[in-house]
Amino acid sequence: MEILIWLGAGISLVGLAGLVWCIVQVWKARRAGLSDEELRAAVQKVVPLNTGALFLSVIGLMLVVLGIALG
Repeated sequence: MEILIWLGAGISLVGLAGLVWCIVQVWKARRAGLSDEELRAAVQKVVPLNTGALFLSVIGLMLVVLGIALG
């Protein structure tokens, strides 16, 4: 079950990298001095990616817990 733990850790790291990327994108949009509507549009573009990255992180952590429980 060690492979399951490492696989889950890798997936979680990919999800974490995605979350950091989303944070950076929104931070750049906020610092760009966009109007309210433009900022809202920029954030709406990032929301699906943020949700997907969060999903990957959760799935990875579930695999880690499953690997520990079965191991």
